[in-house]
Amino acid sequence: MATTAQLFEEPFDADEYIERLAWRTPGGGSKGGAEAFDPKKLLEEFVNHIEELKQLDERIQRKVEKLEQQCHREAKEFAHKVQDLQRSNQVAFQHFQELDEHISYVATKVCHLGDQLEGVNTPRQRAVEAQRLMTYFNEFLDGELRSDVFNNPDKIKEAADIIQKLHLITCVYLKGKYHDLERQLIQEFTAAQRRGEIGRMREVAAVLLHFKGYAHCVDVYIKQCQEGAYMRNDVFEDIAILCQRVNKQVGEVFCSPETVMAKLIQSIFENRIQAHVKERLEETRHSDVEQYLKNLYDLYSRTTALAAKLTDFNLDKHTFLSKLIKNIFSCYLESYIDMERQYLQNRSGLILQRYYDSKNHQKRPVGTGSMQELKERIRQRTNLPLGPSIDTHGETFLSQEVVVNLLQETRHAFERCNKLSDPADLPKNAFSIFLLLVEYLCVDHIDYALEIGLSAIPSPDAKNANLYFLDVVQQLLSLRFDKQFNDHLMPLISSSPKLTECLHKKKEVIEQMEVKLDTGIDRTLNCMIGQMKHILVTEQKKTDFKPEDENNVMIQYTTACSKVCAYVSKQVERVRRSMDGKNVDTVLTELGVRFHRLIHEHLQQFSYSSMGGMLAICDVAEYRRSAKDFRVPLVLQLFDTLHALCNLLVVAPDNLKQVCSGEQLTNLDRNLLHAFVQLRVDYRSARLGRHFS
Repeated sequence: MATTAQLFEEPFDADEYIERLAWRTPGGGSKGGAEAFDPKKLLEEFVNHIEELKQLDERIQRKVEKLEQQCHREAKEFAHKVQDLQRSNQVAFQHFQELDEHISYVATKVCHLGDQLEGVNTPRQRAVEAQRLMTYFNEFLDGELRSDVFNNPDKIKEAADIIQKLHLITCVYLKGKYHDLERQLIQEFTAAQRRGEIGRMREVAAVLLHFKGYAHCVDVYIKQCQEGAYMRNDVFEDIAILCQRVNKQVGEVFCSPETVMAKLIQSIFENRIQAHVKERLEETRHSDVEQYLKNLYDLYSRTTALAAKLTDFNLDKHTFLSKLIKNIFSCYLESYIDMERQYLQNRSGLILQRYYDSKNHQKRPVGTGSMQELKERIRQRTNLPLGPSIDTHGETFLSQEVVVNLLQETRHAFERCNKLSDPADLPKNAFSIFLLLVEYLCVDHIDYALEIGLSAIPSPDAKNANLYFLDVVQQLLSLRFDKQFNDHLMPLISSSPKLTECLHKKKEVIEQMEVKLDTGIDRTLNCMIGQMKHILVTEQKKTDFKPEDENNVMIQYTTACSKVCAYVSKQVERVRRSMDGKNVDTVLTELGVRFHRLIHEHLQQFSYSSMGGMLAICDVAEYRRSAKDFRVPLVLQLFDTLHALCNLLVVAPDNLKQVCSGEQLTNLDRNLLHAFVQLRVDYRSARLGRHFS
């Protein structure tokens, strides 16, 4: 295979290249063929080929060096040419600067000369024009137009120019007198207003009505009637009193009182209220967001309330006052919801952080994603504690105070949202606030407490386990935030598409909590059963039901039974304290069924003598007495049946068939009855199995 540079063009694969070389070498194929594999030939071919590659590398290297030398040589030549061009360009630039300076000097001289000529010629032209206009004006005063410009039809354009200029001169004189008289009337009106002379004010206003300065007269009246009007700390109350007082007066003074009142109110809103709002809001906008939101809500509420009072003055109720309010608050309302959400986030986070700090608790990261979901499903189905159990020292990490504070902050946010949001944006803004409530209350606080509670539940075989999860359930069931949802959120979104989305979110959150509650309660019940099982294993002895001395049994029930019943009574009472309503019956039913199953399986681990059977019946009777505390008919029925089964341990062999046909045992599986009879020590000797054959 010829060795050339084209063989190494991209894409180059070294393994493929070696393979092709070996394949083309006689005896170099790996799978045989015409010739058998010969490693010597292959080695010889490789050595020769390596020499060829070295020679090729040397040729290419010499070519590269030659090209590099040529490139360096051309670069030097190009650099010399660039330097020559730069020097030529610098010389040309210097010549251009000199020429530009010379042109500027000449232009300055020409402009100065033109200014001097104009300064001499302009006054002369004005004097000539003034003399000519004076001559024409004298002709008008004499009543005889002698100049040719007024009598020659061909000079009508010149005549029009002269007439226009004379008209302007006369108007300036009359205008001065017009304004002087107008100013005197306004001064008279102002003086009459200060003296409280309503009649004189009405006369002057009637005269000014035909002057252009009538609007100025109204402005003066509005300004003067506000002097000394704002004496209280409550500017809105001052404005209401002022408008009531002025409304009576304008009807006696002006012929269009509605217009004057509208102008007064516009002045009050654009000056007094706007300045008051800006002062109150700007001082807290960047320093205290909570106070800013409170001030914004208060000012907007009081402004709209004032506007409602002012509608009694026959103003345009919808557009005029709403436009004034919008002009004042628009710059604040545009960013309201962003500031509301940011404040609520910061405030809610601070409330939670202060609570956990007071408990000296560092929040544990709660896993999310597919792995956490897988663990949750495994935990729900198997009740296996995935990960080590943690000791919360009896702390539930649920706080009524935290919940109240979060609900209180959210309620205030809903109130502000209802008042300050644009009607079109109200559902969307209210929903965003609700999502924050879900995030901080339901997820960061309640769901976190459930996760910690689940992690703190010990394994069923733990000894002396503290079951604090029921305390979590008790506190969680005492938290009522449906009222917040129904009273404050629903009215804001009830008529919008956000209602469906909001209800779905609420349902989703509640279902997630219920799943974790069910899981925790189920695992807690397993722990309770585990504790009972531990008591039975450690306290129940085989000799309890096969005493060595059948005639010297002095106890009413065994120690294991006594301790289990005491434990059961304590846990039943704890369940009743932790839950309410149907939840109590549901949980106690499940606990009772598991309790019965445990005792049933436990009794089947022993053999019973006649006296031992009697003691077992006494134990079951005591268990049944504890089952009555459950107040669940099913549980009591199960223990009644178990008590009847224990009678099989002591009944005379000839009466077995009759007892098995009794009311409580007749519906039970024959195998179950047989299994209990097999626990008797005399089962084989008395041939009791024949009764079940």
